[in-house]
Amino acid sequence: MSSEPPGSAEDGRPNRVRCRLDAVLQARGMTLTELSAITGLTMANLSILKTNKARAVRFTTLTALCDALDTTPGELFDVAAESQPPDRP
Repeated sequence: MSSEPPGSAEDGRPNRVRCRLDAVLQARGMTLTELSAITGLTMANLSILKTNKARAVRFTTLTALCDALDTTPGELFDVAAESQPPDRP
């Protein structure tokens, strides 16, 4: 198990990739519960993505999200500027 803080890259720098799942859900008028039912992904996994606590995303998960939300990976994720830390709830 790693000793680095959550949201940090292996080199100790903060992870700058941010998941925009919350904004995409709001734009689609969809709840996390509905997305879970459509994709078969657990509420726990979707919540981790939505709150930017995920450290990795499987391509199968990303594909399921894109299909269910009629979106692209570029709409679901962005990269914060070097000087801007990722959003944290």
